[in-house]
Order: sequence, then structure tokens, then C-alpha cells
Amino acid sequence: MSCYCLHRPLRVHGLKTLYQYLKIYFAWGRHHWRRLIRWVILLIRPWKYYRGQHLNSLLSGGNRIEVINLNIRPRINRWTIARRNLNFATDIKSSLVQPHFVVAGSGVNQPIESMPGINRQSVDVLCETIAGDMALGITAHMLFAVVDHHDKDSTASKASLPDMPLQQAITRLRQEYGGEIVIMTDVCLCTATDHGHCGIVHNHEIDNDLTIPELCKIALSHASAGADYISASDMMDGRVKAIRNTLEEAGFTSTGILSYSVKYASAFYGPFRDAASSSPTFGDRGSHQMDIRSGYDEAILEAVSDESEGADIIMIKPAMTYLDVVRQVADAVTRPVAVYNVSGEYSMVMASTSEEQSTASLVREIFHSFKRAGADIIVSYHARATIAGNWLD
Repeated sequence: MSCYCLHRPLRVHGLKTLYQYLKIYFAWGRHHWRRLIRWVILLIRPWKYYRGQHLNSLLSGGNRIEVINLNIRPRINRWTIARRNLNFATDIKSSLVQPHFVVAGSGVNQPIESMPGINRQSVDVLCETIAGDMALGITAHMLFAVVDHHDKDSTASKASLPDMPLQQAITRLRQEYGGEIVIMTDVCLCTATDHGHCGIVHNHEIDNDLTIPELCKIALSHASAGADYISASDMMDGRVKAIRNTLEEAGFTSTGILSYSVKYASAFYGPFRDAASSSPTFGDRGSHQMDIRSGYDEAILEAVSDESEGADIIMIKPAMTYLDVVRQVADAVTRPVAVYNVSGEYSMVMASTSEEQSTASLVREIFHSFKRAGADIIVSYHARATIAGNWLD
């Protein structure tokens, strides 16, 4: 029986069980008042973290207390060497995350016109691409589903199915690379709804509370396939807590949540929406994404709220036009801060010059500005070219 177990709050059922357990405990070492006082405190503490029924397994020789429903698990960001290298890197190279767009089919490698150098890829081609990225030293990857039109409906019901391309990609990459890769997966309804909105539409409005269960289903399917981080990009209130509880109850206690905590209703998302076929068919996303005029207080509120609900990484998006917000959020939270160098920012740089040296200079300056503002992690479509071309040297 370990000392660790004896110092945790436990439930005791009946005086006989209490007497047996105390007898075992006091036989373990010397009798002294400090130990007795500690036991009295433990017995009167309210039940919070541990299942009472596990006391019987302890008495019968068990050595594990099952932990349930913890909002904060600092070990998640330390779980593998790849996660540690990403979350605690001091250099830019180790901080980079390469995004990918996953489609159905085989042999598909479709260029995205508005994003030069970025393609929509089927699972087989994606795995080949990521093999090249891994060889370059890019170990963190963010996957986005591009759902066929015939698989879309009003509730994104097929987004959580295990045979969808994104889930298949997660499984193959996990089998291939184990803990050497960090797999981040986008969780939102917009790519799988026929109306292109991030939530369930009810009475012509995005219904926050109807949306959350669907997000949890998708998150659980990604965790089951082997994702490291669920990247919740929908901006529904309370979804981080709901996803965390879903993961905990299903036993995925090492699966992290990257929350798009501070996501603005920005004009810089246009190329992405073309790439993912996720543009709204009516209205806009102003009711849930943050207003571009909002101040620091709202950004900090969103970030701190998500952190308290169980987010392991806090994201600000877009990055370049919100570096002041990045600084404020980085000072307010304790979890790693990520920035998304979004599609419009990427396309703007690519359109400004055709010379690699000029592109390299621009990207290097942008990346240093992210780090200086307080970003720990940089999600960027420039990641592959930056490492392959030694643009940071």
C-alpha cells in the first residue's frame, strides 16, 4: 500500500470498514498524533476527485485510485516527447505546426488556387506529405476535414463517423509515428453542415446549447482515432468544459484540448473557407466569433474562461493583426499560447513577391513578431517551406 494512496481523500462506508482500514493504516508505521490528525482531516473532507467504491479495491490489495473529471491536467502537455518539444520550445522551429486539408478518395492532391503551395489531399497522399514533413523535423500537424457535399446535412451528423477521411488519417498517422507526432484535429460543424455555419441553426439562429453535444461527438471520435489535441474552433460558450467532461468520462485522460479561445470574425479567413468549402450560405459568424472592435477585457475573459474549463492550449486567431491581444492573453493565462497565421495572412505574403529570399525575409520577421508578442506555438502554412528552405537561419 503506497503512501500516495493513504494521503488522498477517501470514502469510508460503515464503521467496520473504517476500523479495518485504520487498523491497516496504523500497523503501517508508528502511532503519532500528526498521522491521526491527518486521518481525521481526510475523513471529513468532502468527496471531490475519487470514487468511493475504490476503497474496497485498496483494502483487497489494489494499488490504484481512479481519477475522474479533472478539468486541469498539466501532464497532458508533457505526455510525449513530441508534445513537450512543441509546448515548451524556446526556438521557432520547434514551435511550428503545419496545417493540412483532408478529403475523401485516393491519389487526390488538389492545389488550392488562393493558397499557393497548399493542397487538399486524400489520406494516402497526406500520409506521404507528412512523412516528408517529419523527415524535415516538423512533428506537429493540424488536420482539417473537407467534407463532400453529399455527406453534409444541417447537423453535421457524419462528421463524427469513424470511417470519415479525417478519422482514418488520424488512425494511420498514429499507427505510423506513435508518440513522435503531435496530431491536432479541427472540431467544428462548419465543414460538415449544408449551411456552412459553426453550429446547429434553430429559429434562424446558431443555437449554442444544441451545438455542444454534436461537437462532443466529433471530439470523441477524434480522440478514439488517436488525436493528441482536440482543436475546438467553433466559439460556442461552454464547449471546452463539455468536451473535457466527455473525454474524461470516456477515459481519454491524456487527450488535450486546444481551444480557439480568442477567434475574431475576421476578413482574413477567405482562402481557408474556399479550401475547406465552409463558407456560410447565409448570414455571418458575428454572433459567436469575436467582434474585431472588442477590447482586451473580452479577449482575456474568453481565454481565462476556457483555461478554467480545461483548455490545455489557448489560441488567438488571426495572429498578425492581433499581436497586442496575444501579449495581453499571454500575460493572463498559465497554459501555452498558440497563434494561427491564417490563410489570408499567408496568401497576402505569397502574393507580395515571387522571390524565395524575399518571402523568407517576410516570414522570418512575422514569426519573430509572434514570439516577441508571447506566442509559444505558431500554426502556419509557411511552416514546411520555412524549415525546408532554412528561412530561420
